[in-house]
Amino acid sequence: MAEEDEVAEGEEGASEEAAKKKRKLIMIAAPLVLLILGGGGYFAASYLGMFSDGDEMEMAGKMPPAKPAYYHELPEMVVNLSSKEKRAQYLKMRISLEVSDVSVAEAMRPNLPRVLDLFQVYLRELRASDLEGSQGIYRLKEELLKRINLVVHPSRVNRILLKEIIIQ
Repeated sequence: MAEEDEVAEGEEGASEEAAKKKRKLIMIAAPLVLLILGGGGYFAASYLGMFSDGDEMEMAGKMPPAKPAYYHELPEMVVNLSSKEKRAQYLKMRISLEVSDVSVAEAMRPNLPRVLDLFQVYLRELRASDLEGSQGIYRLKEELLKRINLVVHPSRVNRILLKEIIIQ
């Protein structure tokens, strides 16, 4: 009997220890789970904009409207591309220049012959392989923009827009 009491007490002690470990685990894990869920909920709410007080909306309403762009059309250009072959290759282009103000477009008019001359000289040195793909067209636009801004300085052309480009 004494042995049975000792075994029963041992089992109770083991079950009490297991219960204490379980409570300790719950006391540690419960706050961590609540912290993770709370942090996730806060992040989701802030991401969805539930905490904004409308300042962003007011700022968007107070921003000045975007200034309209003005465009200046250049005459159509046809140039003979540089080639080592006997067959001639031609480039036909129609370009628009985007400027920020009408006064810039007006200031460009006296310099238009210089601009066209610079474009013609540059374009005649190109090969058809220089204009292949989107990267070639991008380089062409950047080079033309750099050249025109040198001519019209202190005014500035914002972009070169290709309306038509044909390589034949």
